[in-house]
Amino acid sequence: MKVLLTNDDGIHAEGLRALFQAFSPRHEATVIAPERERSAVGHGITLHKPLRSTQVSFDGGPPGYAISGTPVDCIKLGLLDILAEPPEVVLAGINPGANVGININYSGTVCAAKEAAIYGVPAIAVSMPGPAPTHYATAAAFALKLAETVRDRGLPRGIFLNVNVPDRPPSEIAGVRISRQGTKLFTEYVEKRTDPRNRTYYWQGCDAPADTEDPQIDEAVLHRNYISVTPIRCDCTDYDLLEQMQAWKIGG
Repeated sequence: MKVLLTNDDGIHAEGLRALFQAFSPRHEATVIAPERERSAVGHGITLHKPLRSTQVSFDGGPPGYAISGTPVDCIKLGLLDILAEPPEVVLAGINPGANVGININYSGTVCAAKEAAIYGVPAIAVSMPGPAPTHYATAAAFALKLAETVRDRGLPRGIFLNVNVPDRPPSEIAGVRISRQGTKLFTEYVEKRTDPRNRTYYWQGCDAPADTEDPQIDEAVLHRNYISVTPIRCDCTDYDLLEQMQAWKIGG
């Protein structure tokens, strides 16, 4: 199986290396990732400056490609130029920090998978809770199994899987749950400060209460030590409202 691996934490991130170590013995894995951390850039792309690609050594295997842009740039360059043919599956991650609920709208990891799905390539985003997970191998092993299943069963065009794996050894994983994306809003704020030159600057922050009441929500599933797998649609149309709006006669 031909696999494209990427992330938003930079090509030397531990989570990406864990994916490569899991996939490379059994599959043809190519790494195309940002040259530095590009977390929380969402679906951003680079338009106003050139992109550069640098080959880097990657665990003794074929060279990886460090890209000067965003995770979505990495997918575009991989599919449009670097790879001789499209991969069978794209894996984005393993991200330190869960990507659940509304977080997926900001995540470079998730949006890399989304970009692949837009191009019609089956894709999986993989994340773990906490700033420094210790059990990347658990998530990598599950990602390998899931990717092989997706290769065999396929995904509809424009659909990708968002996966969150507890930071636990395999023996402490309660199981796998197919879950819904949470929609609970954070309490956001900005801290307004003044620098030594008397110029104003801001730090953004938020309080993110756990959304754990509904056992079908991605964050609740993860909180209970299950692996959360959520199918995400790239088409954002609300088809129920679409039908209702036909009666609005907006055009007169």
